[in-house]
Amino acid sequence: MIERILHFSLKNRLFVFIAFLLLIAAGIQSLRTLPVDAFPEISPTQVNLILRAPGMAAERVENQVTHPLETELLGIPQQTILRSTTKYGITSITLDFEEGVDIYWARQQVAEKLAAVSGDFPAGVQGGVAPMSTPLSEMFMFTVENPNLSLDEKRHLLDWVIRPTLRTVQGVADVTNLGGKVRTFQFTPELHKLSAAKLSLPAIKDVLMDANEVGNLGRVTFGTESFSARVAGRIVDLEDLAALSVSNAEGQSFRLEQLGKVELSYLPRFGAITKDGEEAVEGLVVGLKDVNAATLVEAVEEKLAQIETTLPDDTEINVFYNRKSLIETAVSGISDALMQSIVLVIAVLVFFLRNIRASLLVSLSIPVAALITFICLQLLGLSANLMSLGGMVIAIGMIVDSSVVIAEKIETELNANRELPLLHIIYRSSLAVAPSVVSGTAIVILVFLPLLTLTGLEGKLFSPVALTIVIAITASLITALTLIPALSSYLLRPKDRRNKSLERMKSTYRRILQRALSHQRKLLVSFVAVLLLSAVSFTLVGKIFMPTMDEGDIIVQLEKSPAISLQESIALDQQVERELLEQIPEIKQIVARTGSDELGLDPMGLNETDVFMELIPTDEWRFSSKQELVDAIREVVSGYAGMNVNFTQPIQMRISEMLTGSSGDVSIKVFGDDMDTLADLADQVVAQTEQVDGAVDVQASVITGARFLSIVPDMNLLRFYGISKQEFSEFIHSQLTGFQVSEAVDGRIRTPIVFGSQQANGSFHAISMIQALPIVTQAGDVVALQQVAEVTFDEGPAIIERENSNRYALITANVENRDVVGFVDDVKGQIANTIKLEPGYFMEYGGEFENQARASAKILMVIPVVLLLIIILLFSTMGSLSLTTIILSNIPFALSGGAISLWLSGEYMSVPASVGFIALMGVAILNGIVMVSHFEQIKIHFNNLPELILEGASDRLRPVLITAITAIFGLLPLLFASGPGSEIQRPLAVVVIGGLLTATLATLLLLPVLYRLANRSQYHES
Repeated sequence: MIERILHFSLKNRLFVFIAFLLLIAAGIQSLRTLPVDAFPEISPTQVNLILRAPGMAAERVENQVTHPLETELLGIPQQTILRSTTKYGITSITLDFEEGVDIYWARQQVAEKLAAVSGDFPAGVQGGVAPMSTPLSEMFMFTVENPNLSLDEKRHLLDWVIRPTLRTVQGVADVTNLGGKVRTFQFTPELHKLSAAKLSLPAIKDVLMDANEVGNLGRVTFGTESFSARVAGRIVDLEDLAALSVSNAEGQSFRLEQLGKVELSYLPRFGAITKDGEEAVEGLVVGLKDVNAATLVEAVEEKLAQIETTLPDDTEINVFYNRKSLIETAVSGISDALMQSIVLVIAVLVFFLRNIRASLLVSLSIPVAALITFICLQLLGLSANLMSLGGMVIAIGMIVDSSVVIAEKIETELNANRELPLLHIIYRSSLAVAPSVVSGTAIVILVFLPLLTLTGLEGKLFSPVALTIVIAITASLITALTLIPALSSYLLRPKDRRNKSLERMKSTYRRILQRALSHQRKLLVSFVAVLLLSAVSFTLVGKIFMPTMDEGDIIVQLEKSPAISLQESIALDQQVERELLEQIPEIKQIVARTGSDELGLDPMGLNETDVFMELIPTDEWRFSSKQELVDAIREVVSGYAGMNVNFTQPIQMRISEMLTGSSGDVSIKVFGDDMDTLADLADQVVAQTEQVDGAVDVQASVITGARFLSIVPDMNLLRFYGISKQEFSEFIHSQLTGFQVSEAVDGRIRTPIVFGSQQANGSFHAISMIQALPIVTQAGDVVALQQVAEVTFDEGPAIIERENSNRYALITANVENRDVVGFVDDVKGQIANTIKLEPGYFMEYGGEFENQARASAKILMVIPVVLLLIIILLFSTMGSLSLTTIILSNIPFALSGGAISLWLSGEYMSVPASVGFIALMGVAILNGIVMVSHFEQIKIHFNNLPELILEGASDRLRPVLITAITAIFGLLPLLFASGPGSEIQRPLAVVVIGGLLTATLATLLLLPVLYRLANRSQYHES
């Protein structure tokens, strides 16, 4: 097979050149159109349900909405987890499905289950399946600034000018508007006027609901023309609403404005946005699943620029979060590292080959393999991101390996065999090393297979890395067997000029190797000592899932008392923001989000705030690290007693919420039924966790302590006054918050028509004010609320969180200055020794360490299978079990260097570090094959074993050094890189660079010694 490929490539060189030119052109086109993002798509197939139940306490929402719906949803096949968060008036349910499940099928199943059970929900429950996005779909955030506009005017501009325009951008799932005030046309009845007019509230409500009905009367024909007939008279403005006519039972008519106030008002607010200590309005662009983030953000920016002229004077769109900025910073950083790696690798090739043509020939394999990889990535639907481009950087040193071995062999043979035909020399030279090159490359590919078996978050993150490396190396092998020999016939010629530097290196190496062969026992002891040192080092290295990527911005999550009002929550947020801006000059601006939007499409409560901080450039900071800045911010916010505080970042927060339903490095879930018991256990867990070294921001979600207004009607009295239970509930609703009964339509602007008391936008100062609320009966009489109902305050759960239909209390913690896995082990021990759980209660630990444990278990399970396949492949290539063992002996010494360098650098054992160890195995085996296979090829010419080893090892010195040094130099940019993403790649670079040092020493010194020991009987050595 190999002979045919080489023969075809040399015989049909023009065809090979044209084929590769076409591939290069296709690769350039793929590179131009390849989607770009900071991360690969890491979200599982996930469906979110958000249901709003106005006025219902958390426990009632759980009993009447969450639990029945969960029971129905649990019957959907192929789901992995079902989580829910229930708070006052809202429930949010999240279902994760198995990998590969079609998102449209999943959403259809959820919608069908919702439809089946929604008929049993209490009246007024609204909502449904959330837009098809992912936890990482928040692409673009901005505030609308204009000193001449009020809050409601800014929100009106955002609602009816900016949002509709942005929703037309391809790839936008939704635009969520937050903050400000949403305008309504409100009718506030004056009950004494209703009583005098002998009208009840239900009669008014019916008129308001019927006012906007536009009946279709069919079609009417006049002569040759046909017209549709309809009943007109929709409400457009306040005047139309005020002019509505209401008739009582006696036939008397009254205009609505005669029965109460008709005025412009605002929807009750469930949240707010503050910017730099002042209230603001925010727009949040959410992208569809699998959308090209960079393209989407560019389109949004273009659309905003188009409508800029239509906005009022002095209006400014203040962008405070732009995913494209992160993408550009991250991708440019890894792209710079890629270009630097290519330059360094080419420099190494020029140094060792001392032949510009040969160096150019080998270097050509880098762009060719890279472009072929881009074609494959596009065909597979993958994007260019930190992980896939990082895989390309890792592969740079390996890409040239195949071409180096073949080109180096061709050059050597050309200089030694000038009398043979050129094509014959190239064919014979390529064929001599091609089997070992193919075998070595196949083994390198096998080595990376464990990464393709990873599942969950680690699989989505590192499968693109492995896939990129496998594709790039495969492309480089194809290039080495086809294009390199074909081009060699045009570029390479015999040369008389000696490579004096290489000769000096060979001479020095021969002396060192000769000494090693003379002191075999000391050499073996030295390498065993290195192994022992690496084993000790490995036990001292901490373990984490993945280093935290610095996204540039900071989010501080604040959780206050569950009973706090919106105004008090806003006032506290503003105070915190002003103090932060005053004391921390590194903060450019602050945009804080409290609670949820008016539609309730987020389960945040009034006591919860996400404080988003945009920072100035790092070169203007007073601090040398971001951690020092975080500590300074923590010192400011810690001065506010009674608040839970957590530090995170935009993407990090969403990933954590996606994995565990919460943010934080570590989450501890205490499962059980009784909320008071769960709250007590959560407090105990917090107390014990805070004692563990490295714990910061330890907090338990506030699950109890919420106060509710309980209004219990006397049904006998209601019947006596002719008031139904529904009418009573609607009356209370109208007096406390008001409710929407219809909407006014003026072009594309739709304004809710609210039936309710003006008190909805104010507050009650005492329970007696509520008890004294007057109720108008069917007969027009007025009675006080306290005459027909008991009004009291009750306490209950503030939040009820459930997983697979089981209640739990959540404790979260961040970890500083130590590894997460060791931290969790200490927490488990601390809790097990101090907290005794009652029957029916149990704990689960989640977060980063869970992913790390799963990834490690999967890799450790697959690696033995891969090693077995490698042994079989090596044995079939070498034809000897002893030779296979010699080559495999390179692996532990490669890994030992990685472990020692990891310990010395202070990095933790993580999935990126595991990728580094896997890469080391491939390089170590490849170099071992190059060395040992050459011994076998030339041994027929030698009767003296030491001479065979000295000559053979000297011959292979250059390709072995080129392979190792190109890999090291290719990774140096990752070692010294900074910016987003560098934290993820650095552990890998540390492991590979350190491991290559020991692997190269083992290849050049240990393998020749082991080969001598294994073959001395054949040469009659004692």
